[in-house]
Amino acid sequence: MFLREILSILILCWMNGSLLAQESRNTKEMNILFIASDDLNNGISSYGHDLVKTPNLDRLAKMGIQFNKAYCQYPQCSQSRVSIMTGLRPDTTQVFDLKTDFRDIIPTVTTLPELFMENGYFSARVGKIYHYGVPGDIGTNGLDDAKSWNQVINPIGRDKWEEDKIINLTPNRGLGSSLSWLEAEGTDAEQTDGMVADEAIRLMVENKDKPFFIGAGFFRPHCPYIAPKKYFDMYPLESIVLPDEPEDHFKEIPQAAFWTNPLYWGLEEHQRKQVIRAYYASATFMDAQVGKLLDALEDLGLAENTIVVFWSDHGYHLSEHGQWKKQSLFEESARVPLMIAAPDMEGNGKVCERVVELVDLYPTLAALCGLDAPEYLQGRDLSALLKNPDETWDHGGFTQVRRKGPYMGRAIRTERWRYIEWDGGKKGMQLYDHQTDPNEYVNLAGNPDYMDTQNKLKQRLDAKFSN
Repeated sequence: MFLREILSILILCWMNGSLLAQESRNTKEMNILFIASDDLNNGISSYGHDLVKTPNLDRLAKMGIQFNKAYCQYPQCSQSRVSIMTGLRPDTTQVFDLKTDFRDIIPTVTTLPELFMENGYFSARVGKIYHYGVPGDIGTNGLDDAKSWNQVINPIGRDKWEEDKIINLTPNRGLGSSLSWLEAEGTDAEQTDGMVADEAIRLMVENKDKPFFIGAGFFRPHCPYIAPKKYFDMYPLESIVLPDEPEDHFKEIPQAAFWTNPLYWGLEEHQRKQVIRAYYASATFMDAQVGKLLDALEDLGLAENTIVVFWSDHGYHLSEHGQWKKQSLFEESARVPLMIAAPDMEGNGKVCERVVELVDLYPTLAALCGLDAPEYLQGRDLSALLKNPDETWDHGGFTQVRRKGPYMGRAIRTERWRYIEWDGGKKGMQLYDHQTDPNEYVNLAGNPDYMDTQNKLKQRLDAKFSN
């Protein structure tokens, strides 16, 4: 009897151990499709834009969790992407420009795809995941990190060969920082982003029987805004609406807050509408390429064991506050589109209003796949929010940007407030109440009625950036 009981216990332990091991294997074999868009405005797609057509991002939002308050750590390409891929904030990576290789600063850091590769995943990149100068570096490795990948693919398409046809309203600026566009002839597949989608699908086909981490980095809607003509036809110029802003709000903004000088880069209203139309067309073209990836997951039978992440490296100004592009600490520049679709998560199909950061992606994906993430990561695991988007969560979003001098602008965003200070407050401060002023028109910094709120936010900001 005693031996029988012992044997039963041993069998039960073995069965439980086998189930745990099987669960662990199944968890670790969850694929990652890591989709990046370059310079994507945070207000499009299912985020509530009335005009811009992004049916595939809308579709992805319904598959997973849409984070309505997600923030980048630095509103410029390389700085933000390095933060995402290392799980570290810019003050730690010391990447404050578009040329610094983070390996020169933190050579032994384990990047997000590198962690997956070390755990038996096939790790590959197609297009822009780390920094590329766009359009100059298209077709090259750009400022890539070789240690992160088993394989890299650098497509180069018709958009590069037809740059002489581009219309540029800012001819004194290089194409990579211009307001310029091209209504391209030909098909999606001839464009670089069309090639990115096709190559990423090929990699999924070739590696569908083993776990993979595939980064598909689209270049659009980064300028020059290039897309096949059919996407421009979706947006008649008369349908474009400019931001309706109070003119007197500019006087309440510190000069340090402005990156675009002069305001609007001097463009007239009809020119601004042309730029915004081209941007919308480019964004919808990018969305169509996302759709090809989602279709491929279904066709290959991979949808049930693939975590899909969609993100942009930062937000994008379309003339709000007189600004174009990024490099500001206003909501339009700091807030990013972020969606995570993890199979069988309880929160799928819902919207999360909690404040999260792009630096949170690394620990989250590691946790979802049962991998031991480095202890030094500076983001937070979002798994609890994937299960319950309304979970108690009182973490702020922290963004910084460097100005010539040099000095730093730093911001904290909570669910209600945004507080910004430039050079520790010496060059100005901004405080906005998003409950009553979601467009950030009324600067409350220094207002005696809000000093308690301002001081509390400053304490949180100082504590974060002193670590």
